[in-house]
Amino acid sequence: MKRILTLATIALLSIAGLAQAQSRGFGALEPMNAAQAKAKLAAWLKEVGKTDAGTQAKLDAIWKDNTRTMLDRVADSFALGDPLAAQLIAEARDPSAPAPIVLPGVFKDDKRSNFYRANVGLIYARSLINRRVYEEALDTLKVFSADQVMDPSAYLFHRAVCEHALQRKPEATKSIIRLLEEGAAISPERYKTVAALMLVDMSSWKDKSLDDIARKMNNIERRLDIARGGPETQRQQREVLNRLDEIIKKLENQNKQKKKPGDGPPKDGKPGDGDGDGNGGECPEGGDKPGQGKGPPKGTNPSQSPATDSANAGGNSTGDVDQAKFKKLVAEWGRLPPRDQQRALQELVQGMPARHREAITNYFQRLTDTQRK
Repeated sequence: MKRILTLATIALLSIAGLAQAQSRGFGALEPMNAAQAKAKLAAWLKEVGKTDAGTQAKLDAIWKDNTRTMLDRVADSFALGDPLAAQLIAEARDPSAPAPIVLPGVFKDDKRSNFYRANVGLIYARSLINRRVYEEALDTLKVFSADQVMDPSAYLFHRAVCEHALQRKPEATKSIIRLLEEGAAISPERYKTVAALMLVDMSSWKDKSLDDIARKMNNIERRLDIARGGPETQRQQREVLNRLDEIIKKLENQNKQKKKPGDGPPKDGKPGDGDGDGNGGECPEGGDKPGQGKGPPKGTNPSQSPATDSANAGGNSTGDVDQAKFKKLVAEWGRLPPRDQQRALQELVQGMPARHREAITNYFQRLTDTQRK
């Protein structure tokens, strides 16, 4: 907990500097309190012809329950007066329902009030976010603005969640700064803490890094989980493969540069000498294979540590990675028996740096988990 608070504090202290680089142009956020929200919804119910005593009694019961969030009570209030709102919200909340692929037309229907469309849209988007359907949730939120909803801090927070998940760093940063600056006095602590942590996380993002590839892999898996295996997912898969190709090629070039004729163990024979760390490619002590403890086994890179490839303790890897083999394994993974999967994956990651090996191993493990689901 202390770690989370420390990161949040760091992020909050950095906001002032970031905000100076942002274009302002926004006023202070003005949320409604519970009494104001209830009065606004009562007026809306009257506009749509719901003036009977039963509806009013249900509205009173909804707003007496202070243990529920404002958005939950707003959702139930709209459902009292409009079956379409109730249907949209129920479908968005239903984890068994297919994820929407188009924006519901009601949110662009000028015949309905902005008050209705913006607030039902926020509730609809929040429900999709809970199911990790970030694309349509963000498309819905973009139709409106924070000052059109009864809970502007919720609007900015959920918009930032979508933008962060979809790796839209400039947009997410802008939403978070508005939330933490203009909504500082009205936003719940949980919103501010999570928003600050997202800001800290994005500060470490680097394009074309392995972490960037891992985030893209996670997004692909998310899209597959919600049955989004179409052209956009395929485009993202190709992008990931191309990025991995670049990293693999770079590793191969580095290994070729290190493998010069006549290379051997460090001159003084001490573990840890050379370009890498560890014991310079020697096997762990206590091994019973010939050559162990006397220098790097034949065929290994002296700069490699055994920790770099624990699956290859015998030292038979050259450190090279077959790009064609990687692509083939991705394509055939779902059809291979578990034993063949593990054998092929072990062979693929031999000789790779530990961090890269771990990321790729985790990627294939998540593919397995997705298929099991």
